[in-house]
Amino acid sequence: MRKIAFILLVLITGIAQAQDAALESARKKIAANDFKGAKADLTKIIDSNPKNKIALNLRGQARLELEDFYGAIGDYNAALEIDSTFADALNNRGEAKMALGDDEGAIPDFDKAIKFNSKFADAYSNRGLAKYNTEDLQGAYFDFSKALELGPVDSDKYFNRGVVKAELGEFISAIDDYSKAIEFDKNDPALYNYRGVAYYNTGNLDQAVADYDQAIKLDPKDALKFENRALAKNAKQDFKGALEDYSKAIELNATEPETYNLRGVVKYSMEDHDGAIADYTKAIELDDTNPVYYDNRALSKTEKEDYAGAIEDYSSSIELYPSDPETYLQRGVVKVTMNNKYDACLDFKRAEELGSTEAKALIKKNCK
Repeated sequence: MRKIAFILLVLITGIAQAQDAALESARKKIAANDFKGAKADLTKIIDSNPKNKIALNLRGQARLELEDFYGAIGDYNAALEIDSTFADALNNRGEAKMALGDDEGAIPDFDKAIKFNSKFADAYSNRGLAKYNTEDLQGAYFDFSKALELGPVDSDKYFNRGVVKAELGEFISAIDDYSKAIEFDKNDPALYNYRGVAYYNTGNLDQAVADYDQAIKLDPKDALKFENRALAKNAKQDFKGALEDYSKAIELNATEPETYNLRGVVKYSMEDHDGAIADYTKAIELDDTNPVYYDNRALSKTEKEDYAGAIEDYSSSIELYPSDPETYLQRGVVKVTMNNKYDACLDFKRAEELGSTEAKALIKKNCK
């Protein structure tokens, strides 16, 4: 009997060693992005041993990368039925839920992963992302900071915390995090773009433009980066430079109405009212539900003394947004210019009712 037991022990040991080798092979395939190959290998292991939680977790990872999110969750569920404290499977299941847009459902999984492994930096990072997506900015701030504390530090961790700081209005501190992220990855255009936005919000326009320059150098095909640089140049009153950047943004993406609107604003500042009207008209063609585009076109039409056209645009704006006192006020001013004081006074009174502080003086001057 001892001999038989010894033989069984050898067999069990050999099987375990073979499975360990197969698991390591599957891990290497996942690392090499051969997710289909890894899934096939892991399925063989699971078929021979359905209780292998490591294989189930790894197959879940392969399925997650193959965007089989429900299949991945099924594998993680099976692994957790075997070991409910399996932190890796909890974290990975949370990632799969996030991929399905279920951020709220993912957070309890990350909570449990952290409960069973308090040093699990990836789980803190993932929970931070889920909290960010559910607009819990303070919670995300804590989690990203904890992930950095646990380490290893990297570009993504600093970037994530920088984004949250910026949304909380902590732009100077966000710049510090973006700068640290850039130290780890000097070739990521997004890092320079986001830091440029933060600099713009602190009023450091020169540094914002410098960061956008670098972002564009690294990624010259992104319309948004040109638009961001145009905003900074416009704020510096470099209207020619802003105009060039908006035109480049439109060349890269001709279907974004806001870019036409913003280019129209620059043309208005340069007193090119025909050009501004053309841009506002294009913006309206692409999105006829934004009252700002009608307001802006009305301003340029007023400058060209097309008062009837301006009133028409202000009226369209009011139909879309009837609670804006400024639009009534501006329409009233145009009506005064046309000597239609009766209708102008109706607009001024409505503007006053909606909270305009300027309307009272206009009523006193023009209305009896």
